[in-house]
Amino acid sequence: MDRNTITGLVLIFLMLAAYQYFTAPSPEEREAQQRYRDSVALVQQQAESTEVTTTIDTSGQSTQVTVPQQVTDSLQQLQLAGAYGPFAPAASGEEEEVTIENDLMTISFSSKGGKIKIVELKNFKKAIEDEKGKEVKLPLYLLEDEKNKFEYFLPIANMPTGGVKTSDLYFDVDADKNKVVFRAMAANGGYFEQSYELKEGSYQLDYDVKFENLHSVLAADASSIKLSKINFMDKIERSVRFEKTYSTVHFKKMDDDPDYCSWTRSDTETPEGRIQWTSDANQFFNSMLIAEQGFSKGVFEVETLDDELEDLKISKVELDIPFNHSSSETFAMNYYIGPNDFDLLRTYDDEREYIVAFGRSILGTINRWVIRPIFNFLQNLVGNMGIAIILLTLFVKALLYPLTYRMLYSQSKMQALKPRLEKMKDKNKDDKQAQQMETMKLYQEYGANPLGGCMPMVLQMPIWFALYRFFPAAIEFRQQSFLWATDLSTYDSVIHLPFTIPMGFGNHISLFTILWAISMLIYTYYNSRHMDMSANPAMKYMQYLMPVMFLGFFNSYASALTAYLLASNVLNIVQTIVTKNYIIDQDKIKAELEAYKKKPKKKSGFRERLQAAMEEQQKIQEQKGGKKKK
Repeated sequence: MDRNTITGLVLIFLMLAAYQYFTAPSPEEREAQQRYRDSVALVQQQAESTEVTTTIDTSGQSTQVTVPQQVTDSLQQLQLAGAYGPFAPAASGEEEEVTIENDLMTISFSSKGGKIKIVELKNFKKAIEDEKGKEVKLPLYLLEDEKNKFEYFLPIANMPTGGVKTSDLYFDVDADKNKVVFRAMAANGGYFEQSYELKEGSYQLDYDVKFENLHSVLAADASSIKLSKINFMDKIERSVRFEKTYSTVHFKKMDDDPDYCSWTRSDTETPEGRIQWTSDANQFFNSMLIAEQGFSKGVFEVETLDDELEDLKISKVELDIPFNHSSSETFAMNYYIGPNDFDLLRTYDDEREYIVAFGRSILGTINRWVIRPIFNFLQNLVGNMGIAIILLTLFVKALLYPLTYRMLYSQSKMQALKPRLEKMKDKNKDDKQAQQMETMKLYQEYGANPLGGCMPMVLQMPIWFALYRFFPAAIEFRQQSFLWATDLSTYDSVIHLPFTIPMGFGNHISLFTILWAISMLIYTYYNSRHMDMSANPAMKYMQYLMPVMFLGFFNSYASALTAYLLASNVLNIVQTIVTKNYIIDQDKIKAELEAYKKKPKKKSGFRERLQAAMEEQQKIQEQKGGKKKK
């Protein structure tokens, strides 16, 4: 053997020695492996500790043999030890259902996984329509879908699966009327505990998880315990369209504003930093998990589903709970399961009230701090949300009446000038450009402003848009009746159709919407009969077409909004008739126009530029006309 061969063999030996040194398990890993082997041995020892003598008849001969009792069960225990390691004692058992309750809710739990199985809210009902369109009210349940998941993953070293899911474990139960404690026992006498306590007059549970003597059981490199929950959001309200729109996952980082996944599409959010709370919220109810010290991190996902399916959306949330490998650790949380009541949520002082879908822009600010307090005051005053809507309409109209008066005064001026306009148009009936020029001169001469009536409408638009978001989101209107409407938070159905009309109309007819459209047509006719629309004839017909086009949109919208719009139109008609016929003096208007005509005028810069532009346009048209004649 030459020197090169010897050198090569020495190098190979050194490489093998180095590989074994660097890949050898650490003392912690060897300890974890030993604990795992000990737990398997413990189960095996328990299975073999009891023996029984039995008689076996073979070929007519009776022979007595000694075999372990329940051999099949022993093999099963060995399999459980291999699959669940130190938690094998909790891997088999019978599922037990336990219930706690207070004056507001009843909560049923399952001992398998130690999780909530179903929640009934005593003061709320679920409204559905039967095949004839008649409303039927049923008990309202949350978190009832059997496909839901709520589980912790307990990491254990050297297990094929990496650890154990608590949803696979059977917990020992200790319960009374308002509190239940679940414990999943480990082979070393330690346990994983979940405790739920429900106080009277509250939708929020005190929810704690405890790790007792598990520091030597769980993986040494685990700095957190992962909580995974999946919630199939059920359909609860009559109007699936809006319930689906307002269903999503909300979350809040510590010392930051609340945020949420998209309402309109599937979305995943992975914020950086500690998470204070997360909520699966639909239109009027939510289930929220809160940790004052914060979850280490979180991943939030919402998945939209087809309208034909029984669920609205799927919420998927993963949260990390800090774990410090102490002999005894408790992580305190709260679990809110209840209504999206803005005032109630605000009492918790952690900004959870922002899950109520009032909007995040200026509209949300108007709804939270202007419209909502006004409605609360009016509802407390009269005790009926429908009457409160009418009172709000009166309040808005009274507030804007000075501007409405100016609008109607401006319209009266236009009405007084109408004979002169018609005479001018007859004179220039073959020249549209001349008509426009003369119309502008006439307005300028008499001080009339054709746009003077727009301001009240412009100022009301933020209120309309805010109410558009407010009524379907405020739980105060849910299942509140008014006249023929049984629920102001959704559409009023006076006729149920055996078919569905497309374009969003639905399979019903809303009387509030029909009356709103009729009132809109009446108001438009009365308001525009003295207006000059010869410059844009299409606008004359468009204003009548708009209410008809909006029928399909409002027919399935919250009846509170269509009731408000109907009341607003009726008041508009009354205001217009009374103001024009009894408050505004038409003779005074005519005298004012004549006085303005005689008054020396200084053209504004805008009017001078507008008139110059129109004169320039007229010259261009005349030049084009001259070229055509040649």
